[in-house]
Amino acid sequence: MTASTERPAPRATGTAGRKAPPLLLRLVLGNITLTALLIGALGTAALGLAVPALDGWRTPVRAGLALLFLVAASGRLGPPRAALVAMVPPRLPRPALLVGLTGALEALGAVGLLVPATDRLAAGCLGLLLIAVFPANVYAARHRVGLHTALLPRTLEQLLYLACCAAVALSN
Repeated sequence: MTASTERPAPRATGTAGRKAPPLLLRLVLGNITLTALLIGALGTAALGLAVPALDGWRTPVRAGLALLFLVAASGRLGPPRAALVAMVPPRLPRPALLVGLTGALEALGAVGLLVPATDRLAAGCLGLLLIAVFPANVYAARHRVGLHTALLPRTLEQLLYLACCAAVALSN
């Protein structure tokens, strides 16, 4: 097998013997992409109080999404990469290549969100990407592989990201 077709063996992970923290705390503090969205959006909104060019809701949402997708893209290259490859459903070929490709698309989309001339297109494309990769989250949740999260919280999180992308893509 070549490096691009290798798939780590599914590995069940658990928290036996440990009490899980509250769901909201796990979602916000334990989830770097959600935290990135919140920090980017709230930080930009706070700056918007002093800088008129950053005022309004679109700029903070665009900034939050850009930070979210840059953080997600960086995970495709770092230590989480093997866990992300394990999340790709077996019916899809070349999981390592797919993970790298999604990371590149996330990074390009993040840059596109920061350019006013391309922000709507980038948000729309990133929304479609979220839909395209969601089956990997379902697979990971069902088979407890990779960076799995329970399906309901993960679905709600994806819907939040998708709503943010749609809001930017469809706004004036």
